[in-house]
Amino acid sequence: MFSTAEIGIDLGTANILIYSKTKGIVLNEPSVVAIDVNTKQVIAVGTEAKEMIGKTPQNIVPIRPLRDGVIADYDVTAQMLKAVLKKVSKTIGSSMRKPVVVVCTPSGSTSVERRAIHNAVTSYGAKQVHLIEEPVAAAIGADLPVEEPVANVVVDIGGGTSEVGIISFGGIVSCNSVRVGGDQMDEEIIQYIRKNYNILVGERTAENIKIEIGYANADHKEASMEVRGRDMVSGLPKTVTVTSTEIHTALKESLAKILEAIRATLENCPPELSGDIVDHGIVLTGGSSLLNGMQEWLANEIIVPVHLAPNPLESVAIGTGRALKMINKLQKAAK
Repeated sequence: MFSTAEIGIDLGTANILIYSKTKGIVLNEPSVVAIDVNTKQVIAVGTEAKEMIGKTPQNIVPIRPLRDGVIADYDVTAQMLKAVLKKVSKTIGSSMRKPVVVVCTPSGSTSVERRAIHNAVTSYGAKQVHLIEEPVAAAIGADLPVEEPVANVVVDIGGGTSEVGIISFGGIVSCNSVRVGGDQMDEEIIQYIRKNYNILVGERTAENIKIEIGYANADHKEASMEVRGRDMVSGLPKTVTVTSTEIHTALKESLAKILEAIRATLENCPPELSGDIVDHGIVLTGGSSLLNGMQEWLANEIIVPVHLAPNPLESVAIGTGRALKMINKLQKAAK
């Protein structure tokens, strides 16, 4: 008799992470699937598929089935889930036969979008599927005391969405979700270079630029980077040098939208909890929170302490896994 596996899934726009109760993070790969257009067969999933972006023949198309934190292509997402869960079952063992699964959803997602996520996981053969809101999962994964009646403010800046939530006593008091994240920042870098240098660069190049010389704060030591792309006039490859100040200019709009969401959430906070926020500050999670200077910039803008979660990239996945205990408690309390 095997015990049932309990796993948490962070179905992110940029990465899919799977957390096992017994083994911790067992999978962390890009949410990319390469598909053969003619046969509709999955050729590759995750890291292998991401390597193919912009480099494949016409019959093979790398697809990102999740956009803005929700399912954009249901069939491909279901296939991706089946492929990654198959990988994970080798790591966890035969107890993966009918797992109990917790999946996080953006707090701004509609009931239709939630149903799509629920069905995609159920199609793999899960015994039970629980959905949990992303800010709550991020807070649990960042080791915040979410079950206590104190304000825990989480800003989860992911690939597709940025979620801001004030969590107290196990639930969300106030939250906001904006469909701005790492993807939007990459797109703005592509547009900026296209407009100012007449050069076309791909998504992966834009992401590298953001990681290397992207800064949230205007006041930083300027750095530069050589960027290769295709000249839009001659059509030939060309190299230009781009500075971090220019990239900051390109990212300004996205950062302003994230800041607006944080301010709107804090404005809706009950006065009793506002005192806690001044004392404890806010916690950043999500891959895009690792943008250079993000902590300093936010602390200056909202004038409260800003902390980075111990493991920002994996906070949501860890939180979904740990949430099973809380869900069981909540269900017992409801009976």
